[in-house]
This record gives sequence, C-alpha cells and structure tokens, in this order.
Amino acid sequence: MNLPADLRLRMVTVFAVVAMMTPLAHFRPAAAYLALVLCLAFTRGSGIAWRRLLHLEAFLVVLLITLPFAVAGTPLVTVFGFTASAEGVVRALVVALKVTASVLLLNIAFEGVEPVRLGQSLDALRMPKKLVHIFIALVRYLGVIRGEFSRLQEAMKLRAFQPRSNRHTFQTYGNMIGMLLVRATARAERIEEAMRMRGFAGRYPVSEPAPLTVRDVLGAALVAGAALVVLISDLALSRDVSWPL
Repeated sequence: MNLPADLRLRMVTVFAVVAMMTPLAHFRPAAAYLALVLCLAFTRGSGIAWRRLLHLEAFLVVLLITLPFAVAGTPLVTVFGFTASAEGVVRALVVALKVTASVLLLNIAFEGVEPVRLGQSLDALRMPKKLVHIFIALVRYLGVIRGEFSRLQEAMKLRAFQPRSNRHTFQTYGNMIGMLLVRATARAERIEEAMRMRGFAGRYPVSEPAPLTVRDVLGAALVAGAALVVLISDLALSRDVSWPL
C-alpha cells in the first residue's frame, strides 16, 4: 500500500482521508488510523521526521492533561477538587491520535515537493488562479520575510533591547512588526516589477500534466478504501456506548 505518485491524485487522496478521519470518536479506529499512516511511511521508506512534531506534541500533552477534567463521565482521579473522567481521557487520546496521524500523513505526502509543483497540481485541479498565485508566492518568499525579521531582531539586540512586560516592550514589538510590513511591501513591489519585466502575464507557465496510471489509481483507491473501513468501524462502535473505548 502506497500513496499515488501523481501529485494531483495524491493531494485528493490525502485530503479525502483526513476528511474521513476527522469525525472519528473511538480509540480503536483512531489507533488504526495512526497504524495506517505508519504503514504508509514505512512503505515509502522515507522515514519519519519526528523532530517536526515536537511543537505539536507539546500542545497535545497539554490537551491530555486538561481535557480529562473538562469532560463529565466516570470519575477516574481527583486532583485539588477537580475530577478527571475516563471518557475525558479517551477523548483526549482520540484527538491526539487523529492529529498526530493527520500531520504525519501530510508530512509523508508532501515532504520534499517543490512549491511550484504543488501550485501546478492545484491549478490542474481547477483551484482559483489567485489562490494558486498567493500560495506559490507565500511559500517561495516566506524565507525572505523570515530573513528580514531576523535582521530586525539582530538590530534590536545590538541596541541592547531586553523584552519585559511593560509599555516600552509592547511599543517596540509593534514598531518591529510595522517595519516588517513596510519592508515586505517594498520587497513585493520589487518582485512584481521584476516579474512584469520577464513577461509575467498573470499565470505561471505549466506543462501538460501526465495521464494517470493504473498503479496510481489503484494505490489511491486502496488508501481511501482503508480509511473508509476505519470510518465504518467507528460508526459501528458508535451504536454501542457501554464502554468508552
């Protein structure tokens, strides 16, 4: 089982799987979803960039700690007068599994794909032209804006700026954001002029997309079919509420 090589079909398959997995409400289907994504990762042989999940997992740890106390149900433990429920623990685990699996799936599907190829695939899927242009420009020049932000931060450090919880700090950060917007606008104007001088006529040149292969169609159908089985199993478990799992 593998994702299709054709980027258009891969995008449709991935977003269809994420959409089908969003309503999952039980632990076993959510765990099966994560197992499916791990299977795709090992099949592709690209490995898993666990470091990219550090920020996400930090949020999920907070969710696992707080959500059990916010859901009513079977009492599990009481801490400082607040009672955690078994249903809350299960709900937190389900959310953590779904979010982790979805982010991993997106990482597996689009890791190493150039922004121009993504834009061409979006254009081939009949997405709005302006949306495609904004996406390509954002991804391509995000590093430029990050570089401007880094230079502004360095300038603040050279001026011995020390952030504190006072009016001066908030005013300084506001000035920095305003200067960043001014520099980004000026850079955007220069980029627009350069593109017009090179004959840009409102759309990026794209090559004719290659026809879909039977292997790609079968791969997409297999992945989507596995996700559909997981969704059906979750809907079947929804009829039996005697046990939260």
